[in-house]
Amino acid sequence: MEGLKNFFATKKGIIFVGLVIGVLAPVLQKLGNPPNMGICVACMERDMAGALGFHRAALVQYMRPEIIGFVLGAFLSALAFKEYRPRGGSAPFIRFILGIFAMIGALVFLGCPWRTILRLAGGDGNAIFGLLGLIFGIWVGTRFLKAGYTLGRTQTLASKSVGLAFPLLMFGFLILLLIDSQPEGEPRGMLLFYSIKGPGSQHAPLFISLGVAMLIGVLAQRSRFCTMGAFRDLLLFKQGHLFLGVAAFFLAAWITNMILGQFNPGFEKQPIAHTMQLWNFLGMTLAGLAFTLAGGCPGRQLFMSGEGDTDAAIFASGMIVGAAVAHNFGLASSPAGIGPNGAIATIIGLIVCVIIGLTMRRR
Repeated sequence: MEGLKNFFATKKGIIFVGLVIGVLAPVLQKLGNPPNMGICVACMERDMAGALGFHRAALVQYMRPEIIGFVLGAFLSALAFKEYRPRGGSAPFIRFILGIFAMIGALVFLGCPWRTILRLAGGDGNAIFGLLGLIFGIWVGTRFLKAGYTLGRTQTLASKSVGLAFPLLMFGFLILLLIDSQPEGEPRGMLLFYSIKGPGSQHAPLFISLGVAMLIGVLAQRSRFCTMGAFRDLLLFKQGHLFLGVAAFFLAAWITNMILGQFNPGFEKQPIAHTMQLWNFLGMTLAGLAFTLAGGCPGRQLFMSGEGDTDAAIFASGMIVGAAVAHNFGLASSPAGIGPNGAIATIIGLIVCVIIGLTMRRR
């Protein structure tokens, strides 16, 4: 057990994790998940918000087992390796706001950092602008970090049960998904909403998705895999450890897409994407800045929530609420372009994040 624990702290370990995720994500796409979206934390949390009725965008409603599996896999890993540690209290409401704006930025672009890489690996040239925006947003965030930005010290919580709240919520969602399955051709079960067409209707078999996600949850919890962290460490500390995992992720996804016939290079008519490049850039600039100020990409936040980090759980909850806000108020993009209010929401989000970065500093 100790040898396995040490392996994931090495360069070979993080590369291994990146390779595994890079292979499994396109395989999930082949098995039924939407194109270039074998895994997208933002898109899948948006679908979950729709399944719960938080928004009524009929094309994106499904209780995604991948999100559930990420949290539960990380939780079981943390327990097994004695790293489950309930903690929190570090500016929780600010984290909630950052989660909302991170989701708005991601839905203006149409993807999280993982989907940015998967879109590139599938040949979507529009993701180049998203990746540049992500890196720029993270760079801006590192300027605030160097200037003393902090959300305060996270405290170890007295009761171990506090950290169980988010994993138990995910377990409850899993039970709900199992007992409230979609009636044939119908848009809702007893409680959950289901898409009958569009991305929400496209999904790999439930137990395969759940198993893959739990495996990724274990591996990512062990290795601290984080897309935002990879670029942050490279820009701020000139350290490339996490970046090796991200590079392996892209390479494995690209090769797997080539093998599976899922590589379609170009800019026009890419799946679940638009060609408004300024907003692809600015949407991911907002998301990257929010991820940096919150201390982790959306996947990493889910994995930390499985370890008992209630601050990460609040950020993830903010993203789910942000998905509802985005679709209820016309902020989210579609293949036709950005939503009617997407541009102003992005600008407001950037202003809010800059204010947070400037004001949350050590005195």
